[in-house]
Amino acid sequence: MRADVDEPATDAELVTRFRRNPEEFHAVYNRYHRDIYLYVAGRLDVQAADDVAAETFLTAFRERDRFDPGRGALRPWLFGIATNLVARHRRKEAHHYRALARGTHERAADSHENRVLTSVTAQRMQPQLAMALTKLSQGERDVVLLVALAQLTHEEVAVALDISYGTVGSRLSRARKKLQNAINQEEVNE
Repeated sequence: MRADVDEPATDAELVTRFRRNPEEFHAVYNRYHRDIYLYVAGRLDVQAADDVAAETFLTAFRERDRFDPGRGALRPWLFGIATNLVARHRRKEAHHYRALARGTHERAADSHENRVLTSVTAQRMQPQLAMALTKLSQGERDVVLLVALAQLTHEEVAVALDISYGTVGSRLSRARKKLQNAINQEEVNE
């Protein structure tokens, strides 16, 4: 038995192993992921760091045959990939926000920005909305909450409440008008 069995493989040995067997690339990930993640997290936010660090190793895996050990070790090569991805992320983000500022880009319904704006608006409007909901009849409130919270269709609300489809529509319409008037009145009184 060799004395160096417990010693970690050198970068050159890792390269040799993953070139013979791509599944061995996991050793590169295990060795350098934390360093790459911390670097990216220091340059971007933590959420973006997860994605960019993962993309770094995906890119490195795809380009593993292009790695030249004669030009340097794996660690700086990975940091170079990460740096390029950070720059790309920032360019993309800047482009996205410039488009939003121009109003030429519609936010996807489930986009991060839309969820943040909806959450902030909902938190700010919560007291007014709660007060406005108290001014609805029980039937109107049930319809509104089934549509808004449970995200039921009009047909599903009709079945749930054992009322006609037309009744759902009319209650929802009346409720929306009352809610809008109540919220507008609250804003005037502030």
